Order: sequence, then structure tokens, then C-alpha cells
Amino acid sequence: MSEEGGFGISIAERFFGLIVLAIGLISIYYTLTSAETLLAFTGFFGFLSLILIILGIVLITAKAE
Repeated sequence: MSEEGGFGISIAERFFGLIVLAIGLISIYYTLTSAETLLAFTGFFGFLSLILIILGIVLITAKAE
């Protein structure tokens, strides 16, 4: 395989990581600001938001081969 395609994939991976990180940050913000409405589901949606944040960070810092 050629090395030319690796650069575009690396940028796409980092861009997708930024999008996932932004979605995770926005979702945790809305989860914490509406905690009184969510009641018992605050922990569940907070956990899902943290998973998105961690996934975004992993995608940004991952090294493309």
C-alpha cells in the first residue's frame, strides 16, 4: 500500500475525534444543567457522555499506521 493515503486518514481520524469530543462535552453540559429534570437518569447520561469524551481523546491522540 502507498503512504499517500495515510495522511488523509490521519486528518479524518483527528477531525472525527474532535467532533466526538465536542458532542461529548455538549452532552455532559446539558446533562449536568438539567439534572433535576433527568432525576435517576443523570448518572446514566453522564456516563455515556464520559465515554464519548474518552473516545474523542483517544481518536485525537491515536497514531495512524
